[in-house]
Amino acid sequence: MEDDQIKLDVALIHHPVCNKQGETIGSAVTNLDIHDIARAGRTFGINNFYIVTPYEEQQKLVQEILDHWLVGYGAKKNKDRKEALSIVRICGNLQSLLEEVGNKWGESPLVLATCAREREDTLSYKEVKDEILAGKPHLLLFGTAWGLAPEVFSTVKGTLPPIIGCGQYNHLSVRSAVAIILDRLLGQ
Repeated sequence: MEDDQIKLDVALIHHPVCNKQGETIGSAVTNLDIHDIARAGRTFGINNFYIVTPYEEQQKLVQEILDHWLVGYGAKKNKDRKEALSIVRICGNLQSLLEEVGNKWGESPLVLATCAREREDTLSYKEVKDEILAGKPHLLLFGTAWGLAPEVFSTVKGTLPPIIGCGQYNHLSVRSAVAIILDRLLGQ
């Protein structure tokens, strides 16, 4: 790794997440999330974007999409998309993700979750940005469906502040949330 490289990874968790009733479920991977989060990640200089799903059919779908854009017809047709999708990795579960990222950096990253609600363990964007810019490895976890399952929060060091709009409605797409948070942490 280059010395000046940002040691920040992003993970989109598809299991364990919650449904509308608060039950722990697994959610489906979407093509838009793969493309848009990879593009935002590449724009802001993150190292890798991990898609975490235990479902083999979902992993296969992600790999087929990546193959099209990285080595197939899409690689020749759209070099910018190829560059963005080159940071995508597939991971089967949260434990494997933590091991892979820790091995990559040679130390355990500071793992932070995102949530649409304020939590007791919320850190400020400035505090997290300063740590990232100081070279400490970080891993940001984003949930799909109705958010990360409660057991995920027991594995993290803290959460980032929620994104609050100007009204009562608060249900951003995860790809929008990732872009906003990356801008707050790494934007000029």
